[in-house]
Amino acid sequence: MEPNPGPVLTALARSAVATSFGPHPPGAAVLLADAPPGLAERAATFVTLERDGVLRGCIGTLVALRPLGIDVVRNARLAAKDPRMEPVRPEEVPALAVTVAVLGPSEPVEARDFPALLDALRPGEDGLTLKDPEGRRATFLPAVWGHAGGPHRFVAALLRKGGWPKELWSGDLRPAPWPEGLRAERYTTTEYRASPAAPPGSPPRS
Repeated sequence: MEPNPGPVLTALARSAVATSFGPHPPGAAVLLADAPPGLAERAATFVTLERDGVLRGCIGTLVALRPLGIDVVRNARLAAKDPRMEPVRPEEVPALAVTVAVLGPSEPVEARDFPALLDALRPGEDGLTLKDPEGRRATFLPAVWGHAGGPHRFVAALLRKGGWPKELWSGDLRPAPWPEGLRAERYTTTEYRASPAAPPGSPPRS
């Protein structure tokens, strides 16, 4: 990978969104025609789109299954249609702040109860994935620490996001019973952020 791939990755993500609105969007191979060789390495990424500080979409992958460049194109286009909110409109693209997070490998957190999990987490550094045998799975990127606060709120919010029972995440986690089969994994990310291509509120470029 290039020493600083950030400008390339964020420009690629913005281009992927900008070219996604027509009936026949160009494939990733077209967008990557002049990409540096490092983008061919497999990697897992998340792409986050924001406008005026408001989330417009965030989609990613946890396992490195595709080349870095292809994963960014895929996740940028999916983030623009994040089902949790209204799809991004073409005129919004210049005003979007774009963040590409490249994930490091996941490692298990050897915790058998919530006190051990809370004590093992490194605030601001660890992303966390929780999953169980019933198919529940949820993850928070390290960037979420800035919104969620300390480990207790971070884990409780993740349990809520993943659909675990309210009685588990609504109270004090430390005495809460560890759900059978619950597994925790953590990972780190390298984030690259690009400010809006046009100041917020500016008319779209013709």
